[in-house]
Amino acid sequence: MDFIQLYSDGFIRRRKPRWMVAMFAAAILGSSCSGGPMDRTELVLGTVCSIRILDGGSTKALDAAFARLREIEATMSANATGTVVAAVNAAAGRSPVSAPADVRHVTAKALGYAAVSRGAFDPTIGPIVKLWNIGLDGERIPSRAEITAALPLVDFRQVRIDDAAGTIFLPRAGMLLDLGAIAKGYAADEVGRILLEKRVKAAVIDLGGNVKVVGRKPDGAKWRIGIQNPFDERGAHIGVATLGGGATVVTSGVYERFFIGVDGTRYHHILDTRSGYPVRNGLVSVTVISSSSVDADGLSTTLFALGLKDGMALAESLGHVEAVFIDEAKKVYMSSGAAAVFALTDAAFTAAPLP
Repeated sequence: MDFIQLYSDGFIRRRKPRWMVAMFAAAILGSSCSGGPMDRTELVLGTVCSIRILDGGSTKALDAAFARLREIEATMSANATGTVVAAVNAAAGRSPVSAPADVRHVTAKALGYAAVSRGAFDPTIGPIVKLWNIGLDGERIPSRAEITAALPLVDFRQVRIDDAAGTIFLPRAGMLLDLGAIAKGYAADEVGRILLEKRVKAAVIDLGGNVKVVGRKPDGAKWRIGIQNPFDERGAHIGVATLGGGATVVTSGVYERFFIGVDGTRYHHILDTRSGYPVRNGLVSVTVISSSSVDADGLSTTLFALGLKDGMALAESLGHVEAVFIDEAKKVYMSSGAAAVFALTDAAFTAAPLP
């Protein structure tokens, strides 16, 4: 009856040193025997990333997987210097920047979710993210004047991707591309691809809470992925998703990456692209279950930003997606197919129909 505990965005917060727990667990569970169980945990993509191989493990497979994670970080991070995204941002308003195919692909994915959500999700949210700096040194409540000045720079429709030239261009000075809400999903898919290429038969990929399973468990059973109770810091889960190989589960929530302002208000990292302030729509988390981690990652934030009604409508329109919404009243709303793969087990929560 093993299950994998899923946290929201996996961002390392000072409230609890969860990375120490993860690394300790990896040390206990690890093995150096080629072909058998083995695992590794490293700090990459700004979070704790763990790969646990249950069958078909090899050092080469783990080396290749983590090398790919570091490549993605080195191109797609908006917070590090020397990355492609940093170069695109530095050249905003001046010139297009050469970008490899994977960066263009992930940017295009993000722009697609921006379009379908009518801008509720927007990868050009960077200027607002920088003002708040939530989860990083210097997090603060920006002034209304600062937010008002930055909001015109948030407009996904202005981003230009030229696949023929291999470039990305932000036409207005001050625009900032931020792929933080979707890059980990792409990275999970890439790790899954690499593990299969290295003949791994069963594995669990956990990139700071973006969970993807590969292959079938050695005993033939399906994978069990626990979904975090957003009101419980102890890591308790509200229910379990039972899934086959290749599935992914990604959650966006208000409880992992936040700070308490001097005014006593809790400010979380999912920002409203219209107001420039954290989204406040009664939701505390949205979990997406899919076969594509890049889609699940982008969608978890998109559905949250859209809110329960519009978010659920979008989830229902997509054939490869199931979604679980949790609100402040501990009500759980599930897409029409979610009940087939997700079981609510915590009696403190109530499964509810859409209002």
